[in-house]
Amino acid sequence: MAWIKRTAVGLVVAALLAGTAAAVYVQRSFAVVDGKLQVAGLQAPVTVQRDASDVTHISAQSPQDVWFAMGYVHAQERTWQLEFNRRVMHGQLSEVFGAATLETDKLMRALDIAGTARRQYEGLPAYAREALQAYSQGINAFHQDRPQALPPEFHILRVTPGGTSGKVWEPEDSVGWALMMALDLGGNWGNEFARLSVAGTLDTGRLWQLMPPYPGEAPVATADLATLYRELGVYRNAPAGTAKAAAVPQAPAAPRGQGPLSAQVSAGMLAWADDITRNAGTNEGKGSNNWVLAGTRTVSGKPLLANDPHLGLSAPAIWYFAGLKAPAGKARDGTDVAAIDAVGATLPGLPFVVLGRTSRVAWGFTNTGPDVQDLYLEQINPANPAQYRTPDGWADFAVRNETIRVKGGADVQISLRSTRHGPVLSDAQKSHADVLDLGKYVLALRWTALDADNQTVLAGLQTNQATTVDELFQALSHYHSPMQSVVAADDQGTIRFKAMGRVPVRDAANDIRGAAPSPGWDARYDWKGWLPLAQTPQDDGAAKGWVATANQRITAPGYPHHITQDWTLPYRYDRIAQLIEATDKHDAASMQAIHRDITSPATRRLLPQLQQATSSHPLAAAAQAQLNGFDGVMDAAKPAPLVFAAWADELTRGLIVPRIGQARFTATYGKRDYRAALEGILERNDAWWCQPLTCAEQSGAALGRALDRLQAAYGADPAAWRWGAAHPALSAHRPFSNVAALARYFDVSVPSHGDSYTVNVGQYNAGEAKGPFVNRHAASLRAVYDLADLEQSGFIYQTGQSGLVFSPRYRDMADTWAQAGYRPLQRQPARWVHQLTLAPAAR
Repeated sequence: MAWIKRTAVGLVVAALLAGTAAAVYVQRSFAVVDGKLQVAGLQAPVTVQRDASDVTHISAQSPQDVWFAMGYVHAQERTWQLEFNRRVMHGQLSEVFGAATLETDKLMRALDIAGTARRQYEGLPAYAREALQAYSQGINAFHQDRPQALPPEFHILRVTPGGTSGKVWEPEDSVGWALMMALDLGGNWGNEFARLSVAGTLDTGRLWQLMPPYPGEAPVATADLATLYRELGVYRNAPAGTAKAAAVPQAPAAPRGQGPLSAQVSAGMLAWADDITRNAGTNEGKGSNNWVLAGTRTVSGKPLLANDPHLGLSAPAIWYFAGLKAPAGKARDGTDVAAIDAVGATLPGLPFVVLGRTSRVAWGFTNTGPDVQDLYLEQINPANPAQYRTPDGWADFAVRNETIRVKGGADVQISLRSTRHGPVLSDAQKSHADVLDLGKYVLALRWTALDADNQTVLAGLQTNQATTVDELFQALSHYHSPMQSVVAADDQGTIRFKAMGRVPVRDAANDIRGAAPSPGWDARYDWKGWLPLAQTPQDDGAAKGWVATANQRITAPGYPHHITQDWTLPYRYDRIAQLIEATDKHDAASMQAIHRDITSPATRRLLPQLQQATSSHPLAAAAQAQLNGFDGVMDAAKPAPLVFAAWADELTRGLIVPRIGQARFTATYGKRDYRAALEGILERNDAWWCQPLTCAEQSGAALGRALDRLQAAYGADPAAWRWGAAHPALSAHRPFSNVAALARYFDVSVPSHGDSYTVNVGQYNAGEAKGPFVNRHAASLRAVYDLADLEQSGFIYQTGQSGLVFSPRYRDMADTWAQAGYRPLQRQPARWVHQLTLAPAAR
């Protein structure tokens, strides 16, 4: 028996030692936020203070040191985020995750994000390059003498910062990350490809019913797209005609993490990578809100400004709030560098405040969503497949060979082609082979953001030095991609809106105008220059005393230039305008109340169709009872929003799948907003789309299918169903969100209000097999700025400042964010919670 006792004691001791080691590791993984650290590379001491709102304030004696310290702090708090983001843009995910991420790596290599970033970096003025150098030096200085343990992602995945290259962050990587933001926000090539794909089944008239133009507008393309593509013979298989389907197939449930951890991570990354490659090039639904009020419309007599950019939710968040302060100085080449004094949202990867304020001016962005991406059908020479057709005859493809390292497998060698328009996406996107006859045609991309003169990073640096609206927009004159609708206000009372960024001019003879892929050998489809900045939409607010943008059409009737057709439906803008006009004089509290609004005008529009639906389902009467008194307020605590959302989803499937087929529907649903199509079908009572039933019968059948789903998921009592249970705001961690053993710790999830059309947005992707109503795209931050006293400004975002999962600061904003609360955003807070000095290391 003695050996049993010894074994037991040994196990207890081992457990205690393991627990102690774990506790020590957890403590050592926290960022150092107090005391003093010696850091090689600084010119003078830098103060890093954290206030009660957990905003990090960096005060330095030179611009170079403040940029350096921003890099160091980002590395402290967001080390894994920087590593993951660097691997995404370099196309190096497969080095860690194996073949699961190979398609994403191919796409990044095809776009040549890293190569483009190098070329754009070389074109920046010397002081901007110096800023990015200082920032990258700060990141690398953290890793040279790391004062804390690496976060668990590195240990679980057995990753070394910088990987086999050992390059943790280079100056060009900051330019690359700006390009990745442009990719996320500035694209419509996905819409173009969707129109090409669907035109293989529908005639052009039906195509425009399925993907209608902005309300009140005619289709921007006058060409008969379906006939054009059919006559060119672009499709892999000849169109089979209208698909017939008696039943509406449901998407299968995605597997949740089971099996070995490595397999779970790979499965999760495969799902994420598929989503990236499928969603790349679409800005559908990727929106934001901003509005600014002149002093004539405020209690104080000074402007008020609000902003809430809508982005994919992630843990850690995309933003990191910081204040940057440094006196004026000089760059190494003698260039004067103005004083920096800004506070707001920074992006890990960039050394400046992207959205926020200085001491005297505040600004906010929304996505304009211009058509700055055109796909071109490049015809392959049947006698020489190394050539493609141009207006001047056959030309050779430019070819670039790349090697992708794959964990657990052999290196993958790929040849990537490009044309006079840009990269050939068909070499990297599998979906093209499903649609096109790649022996005859490939698709190449023309995209503004890839141009060598893109100096968006320079604009970001200079905004942090602005003290007036005029100075802010002068800084933003360097802004290139993606075009943003900027509102700004200063403490002198000036307000302004202007769309900033590059938009191509298209030929008057161009009858496709970027709505769908164009013949690349026809010169009339080439871009003819750029819209002058003086002619982009703008408004000084004089007419109404306010300006708002919510991704709606921002051009006035009769505006002579084409910016896009793919504006977002105007529901959020109309609601913001209604709420602004409902109050004569606003204050910060009323601005915040607009942020909290969860009334969905889109739901109100279709609600009568649901309330009139009849179904023999045993729960139909109880479900309809929950709709009594429902007025489109998408409250997380109510069942009615869930009933509506499930019905709208089932009805969309029931009407569209039989017309275009399940494969095309699956490829587009959720990436394309079909709400406008659904509204049009029902309001026209369109027999063609509703066949073989009437539209009323389709509505009733959809209600029955929806109730089957909801009963299976939430039980047989509709009164107990809750929108928030189906619609949590999910800030997903990469790569552990799909690993059951880890997701509960690394994800941040909280019940949320709203839908895709509420001011307090809660966008979901009903095409998701897992969690079709989960809120994955929402207000990535909210901010309200009071120009009467900018120290009374407020902000919030959905997770927390720390990207270190064990930190109490990893998710401490989530509940406040869900209820649209705020934290103070101040340059001079009343007290400091933490104070750290970064001192130059002895040389």
